[in-house]
Amino acid sequence: MLLKKLFIIFSVIILTVSAVWAGDSASFVDLGFSPDGRTYMFGQYGVQSQTLKPWAELYVVDVRSNDFIANGRVSFTQDSPIKAGQDGSGVFYRLLTNNSGLANQNSVNFQNQGLPLYISRAENPPENGERIDFRDFISGNTYKAELISSRNGSGQNVSSSFCIKMEVRAGSGQIKNYTVGSPSITRAKIHSYNIKRVLIDSTGNSIIFVIEMKQIAEGGFNTRYMVEAQRL
Repeated sequence: MLLKKLFIIFSVIILTVSAVWAGDSASFVDLGFSPDGRTYMFGQYGVQSQTLKPWAELYVVDVRSNDFIANGRVSFTQDSPIKAGQDGSGVFYRLLTNNSGLANQNSVNFQNQGLPLYISRAENPPENGERIDFRDFISGNTYKAELISSRNGSGQNVSSSFCIKMEVRAGSGQIKNYTVGSPSITRAKIHSYNIKRVLIDSTGNSIIFVIEMKQIAEGGFNTRYMVEAQRL
């Protein structure tokens, strides 16, 4: 009887581990803005589910063009698997240290992180037509944003695109509308998108949408992050 119980427990553990490692999840890191808010830097890191090798990436974004600066993307994947209890953050700090010039050259201040205007708590957000409302209590501006996505194909052949329609209402009542991102950019193997956070810089002129992407993986999804930037 005891042996049977142990076998059941062991089976449950194996199934749980298999489910967890069906895909891997990244951790997003807000690295801050330049003093004028025109440049934004972020990173992400994680552990590959199949190989257990830790990886990390750094990005520097020109907010006005909503694009990476020249040579503004660096990445690193460790050759060997992580040790028990590690989460891959060590590789991220190594990459950041080895590329400190990337922040210095673009006047990015790690202490000048974005002020959170919105943080998603949803575990299962809608795949399309996600609408959020939030407010900047410093400026008095209120915001409405809708994520509009399009998906083609299925399984390993899936591809998708999206943009965000944003309305900004000033305290005076003036309304401005923006299209953030480009629906013409199609991303292979990306199944869906979710607005995870919205950040604004200290000048109140640059807004960042942190987007969580579900990437097709063996037996599940990898979670990856990107940002869409808008100068107000």
